[in-house]
Amino acid sequence: MAAHDDAVLDVFRKAGALLEGHFLLTSGLHSPKYLQCAQVMQNPAVGGQLCGQLARAFAKDNIQVVVGPAIGGILVAYELARALGTRAIFAERQDGVMMFRRGFGISKGERALLVEDVVTTGGSLREVMDLVRSAGGEVVAVASLVDRTSGADPGLGMPLTSLVKVDVPTYPPESCPLCQAGVPIAKPGRTGKK
Repeated sequence: MAAHDDAVLDVFRKAGALLEGHFLLTSGLHSPKYLQCAQVMQNPAVGGQLCGQLARAFAKDNIQVVVGPAIGGILVAYELARALGTRAIFAERQDGVMMFRRGFGISKGERALLVEDVVTTGGSLREVMDLVRSAGGEVVAVASLVDRTSGADPGLGMPLTSLVKVDVPTYPPESCPLCQAGVPIAKPGRTGKK
């Protein structure tokens, strides 16, 4: 791991955002570690600094809108848009389908940066990508604070730019060693256990 990655992960540790246990991820996979970006982003100075670092990669891309999926991508999109001097919007699920609501939309040809807090499989970003393109927008780049793909292709059709890469194992529920050991599972972002 690079020194830069260590420095970023130290920010997560200090914020209590690097959790250990047994977690159910949005993708349906299980993991022994979880990065709770909301714990970092609750401090505007820290969140703004991290997103400002990430925004530098897109300074010359003429981004017109930054789009994130709810909930994890909302604050990241907002802070990246602030750093890039553009607007931020988010997509959210309604009846299981990712869509723009609250008057948000994309203009034909509008240059979009898609962002997420943490990417494991890329599923939410692919859905937002389809939504932006179906509205006539141009997806210029995709980014996240944390890349947990462990080198797997998230199927975005373009590079994923991240502030930090973390290699954490994930398991399908049927072959999860934590389930087999009887370790209780938590669904981050919600209270209680599964």
